[in-house]
This record gives sequence, structure tokens and C-alpha cells, in this order.
Amino acid sequence: MVDGERLRAAVAAIVPRSDANVPATKKAAVAAVYRDAPHGAELLFIRRAEDPRDPWSGHMGFPGGRVDASDRSPLATAIRETREELALDLEVAGELVGQLSEVHTHLAPPAAPRAVVPFVFALRDAQVVLEANHEVQEIVWVPLSFFLDRGNRSRMTWVRRGVPLSLPCYRYGGRVIWGLTLRVVDELLEALVRTAGNSSPR
Repeated sequence: MVDGERLRAAVAAIVPRSDANVPATKKAAVAAVYRDAPHGAELLFIRRAEDPRDPWSGHMGFPGGRVDASDRSPLATAIRETREELALDLEVAGELVGQLSEVHTHLAPPAAPRAVVPFVFALRDAQVVLEANHEVQEIVWVPLSFFLDRGNRSRMTWVRRGVPLSLPCYRYGGRVIWGLTLRVVDELLEALVRTAGNSSPR
């Protein structure tokens, strides 16, 4: 079982990679929030509402969004966006555990963010009530043990510029977790198995 203490230790062992060539104004930030549950730690995901203006429309992901000029930092963005999308104030109800590596996007410039900065937070109260705004279709908690089970990892086909690509994914209750979000999850998984001395899931 993966509890919050084990996850905290795994995050502490991560040396996050960043790209100094991408300015903060060209980045987005997300909050990977976890809580302790009877069967182990769970990660908080959202399914984004369908919106043609959103490059991640309908996707499973973490709460977050683009860095605004008024944001002091990507961390401030992750906190602000989580508050706006889920009515969850991480400065009050959460604890910053650490930062993960920046993930490059494959979105068309110039308006789209070129990198996403993930931050890991622990919920102080596992029973906190979340309220989705218009940007969020669904709130989903996924046990970390689900991701660590190699049998739950599968493949999907994504068509990019007319070319079909086979990509790794997880399917949880009919929802597909893949792409940029999966790369964030994978860094957590790799840290967990590394600190436990096991092999990485692929």
C-alpha cells in the first residue's frame, strides 16, 4: 500500500528538471493533490469540460492553467487555478510537498503554453468538500496503487497531423489518463518504485 508518508519520501527524492529557456509567461502550472484513504493514497484528477478554446478540452488532468501576468510564480498559478476550479484553497487546506519536473507541451504557438510545471500537495483534511466550476466536468480520485499495478497500463492511438501514434495510457472507469498528465504521473511512479527498490512500470 502506498500511503502519504511513502509518497512524500518519493517526492523528496526527485530532483525536478526545469527549462530556463521557457519564460514563466509561456508556462502553465498544475497541482497534483493527494489524500490518504483507507486503501492508500489517492491522486486528485479532473475531467475538463468540453471547450473549443481549451487545448485540453475533455481530457483527464490535474487542476491548473496558464501563468497569468499577475501571478507571482508558477506555484501561485497552481494554487489560484485549484481555488478557481475546485473551490480548494491549498494555502489553507493543503501542504506543499514538492515540485516535479517541467513537462513540455506539443501545442501550437504562440498563445499556447510551452511547458507545464507540476507541484505536489498533500490534503490536510481528506474529507474536504470540492466544488467544480464551469471548467470542470468531473472530479475523480484515483488510488496510486491502481497506477502501480502493471496490468492496468495499456496503449491508445492518438492521431497527430494525420499520423496515428501508439501511446501509453491508463483507463480508469472508462476515463483515459494519457499524454502530458501521464508523464507527470510517471515521474511519481518512477520515484515510488525507485525508493522501494522495484522496477519501473512501462
